Amino acid sequence: MGIEIERKFLLVNNDWKHGAGGILYRQGYLSSIKERTVRIRIIEQNAYLTIKGVNDGIRRVEFEYEIPLADAEFMLAKLCEQDIIEKYRYRISYEGLIWEIDEFLGANKGLVVAEVELASEEQTIILPPWVGREVSGDYRYFNSALSKHPFTQW
Repeated sequence: MGIEIERKFLLVNNDWKHGAGGILYRQGYLSSIKERTVRIRIIEQNAYLTIKGVNDGIRRVEFEYEIPLADAEFMLAKLCEQDIIEKYRYRISYEGLIWEIDEFLGANKGLVVAEVELASEEQTIILPPWVGREVSGDYRYFNSALSKHPFTQW
């Protein structure tokens, strides 16, 4: 069983972006209820089915499986709840950790969020200077919530 331990933050500036190259992510949800999410994600020419359980603080169970690209494209177009999330993801190394910065497109344009996965809930991290307020527990910032209630409609 996979466990995801993740903290999420808003950004205070674009200093992280200098020289960073992003990769387009497209994802949709077959189920987006708080208790469990079932996500289809396409990253370049790779596709994944991800199942996540309910959050327990910053921890939750996560299972991820690679699936055929054609299947994922069909599911995004025909089976997933709307809206589909599109974003550029950047990976930035800082103080021994990899920060994933999501720059959202479409109905979530203007939202930029940094996430960092941890080995334990107690792990100490040094926050980069471009990181601001923590939103780990704020459901509005979950991608599954953003697909139903986009940032531009808040």
